[in-house]
Amino acid sequence: MSEDILKLIDQKFGSKVQIEEKSPTRAFVMVEKEALLDVARFLFQEHGARLCTASGVDTRWGVEILYHFSLDPINKIVSLKVLAEKPFLQVDSVGSFLPAANWIEREIHEMLGVEFLGHPDMRRLLLPDDWPEGEYPYRRT
Repeated sequence: MSEDILKLIDQKFGSKVQIEEKSPTRAFVMVEKEALLDVARFLFQEHGARLCTASGVDTRWGVEILYHFSLDPINKIVSLKVLAEKPFLQVDSVGSFLPAANWIEREIHEMLGVEFLGHPDMRRLLLPDDWPEGEYPYRRT
């Protein structure tokens, strides 16, 4: 595994990513929606990155999804950021090749209303069965 992972991401994906290195052990990669699966596959399959978790943040423009990967051998955390834009709030699911993402994406869907396209199982996970459809507890009103 290369310690120049950010250079490799930049070389491979160019204008589809914006890289922000916060420290030698922490970086954020803003990814265009159509490149999310390719960048996540690149980290996971080609460089052995481990998905630690994912999170969602409600913003003025939509919901920002962050996939947090650990590259343990080089002691670096790389977070992929992708925006699920209003009004549709849709992004591709990384769960097809990264099963660890499936439950996390279900949680983000339930709490923030993001639709993960191609997700294998978007059943309810946390909220009670009688929770109103279209109501998302972590979304701003």
